[in-house]
Amino acid sequence: MNTLEDARAWGFVGFKTVAALKKEVDCIPQTKGVYLVLRKEISFPEFAEVGRGGFFKGKDPNVDITVLKNNWVTGTNILYIGMTGSSLRRRIKQYMQFGEGKPVGHRGGCYIWQMEDCDRLIICWKELAEELPGEYETMLIRSFKDAHDGRRPFANRNK
Repeated sequence: MNTLEDARAWGFVGFKTVAALKKEVDCIPQTKGVYLVLRKEISFPEFAEVGRGGFFKGKDPNVDITVLKNNWVTGTNILYIGMTGSSLRRRIKQYMQFGEGKPVGHRGGCYIWQMEDCDRLIICWKELAEELPGEYETMLIRSFKDAHDGRRPFANRNK
């Protein structure tokens, strides 16, 4: 998986910007599943020294811009692959609250909140009825790594 079109082909839906989802969070299903954070442009982004992520348990979510630049993966729209074993709506809402500076427990994918265009990023999701979200997420990350010389999506720090 590499592009917006790939995500659609894999059955992902939604494709709403972060800014739009702040107003339309109820459109996200309350089922288990996986989600992606995408960027329409594949050009190198601008990063902020201090991002918008929340300080959960007092921990600074910001990293040096050099870290962000070193983790950037060129030639892809996919920035982050996440999952939830309970509610996509609740997990994505937590993710966006973290990006609004609230101290919520969602440190995964925090690099995107240091991107200058983070409100224009796109979130899509896929409900999973039978598959285990953790296993499906691992498979998606493995597929990404296979296409990118072993590199994880930009904001995935684990797996």
